[in-house]
Amino acid sequence: MEYTVRPIAYIHNERSEAIDDNWGDVVSTVELARDVPGDALIGLDEFSHVEIVFFADWAEDVPPAPWHRRPRGNEKWPDIGVFAQRNKDRPNRILLSTVALDDVSERSFTVRGLDGIDGTPVLDIKPVYRWSRPEGELRVPAWSEELGKKYF
Repeated sequence: MEYTVRPIAYIHNERSEAIDDNWGDVVSTVELARDVPGDALIGLDEFSHVEIVFFADWAEDVPPAPWHRRPRGNEKWPDIGVFAQRNKDRPNRILLSTVALDDVSERSFTVRGLDGIDGTPVLDIKPVYRWSRPEGELRVPAWSEELGKKYF
């Protein structure tokens, strides 16, 4: 069975390459696709954060990429499966980022920290509700904390 998705918006920013670090100061504009009415953004300006689901059309598919690897090829970190990582090379190249919403206009909005490169197609946009965030403390491996030090 095949599934079909379509872009509902596109990411526009200064990044033209999938660079791993320093995304925190990147300001992106998410502009609706031509066939999506501006009315779809009504009420979004009341939120501080949104989740952006996007398609990494510039990434490699898995397979044939490895189903496991050391994050960023770092020999100090464990060899782990693709589902224990957030890298761009995923089975369906679908990525998710939670970002700060700065401004909403008629057919676009600006965000900070979106780790998608210029021209990347957006598949969905969701507001972040207080009740939609995880409750309690997160449990994460030490290597992931090290990886994240320069990411944002």
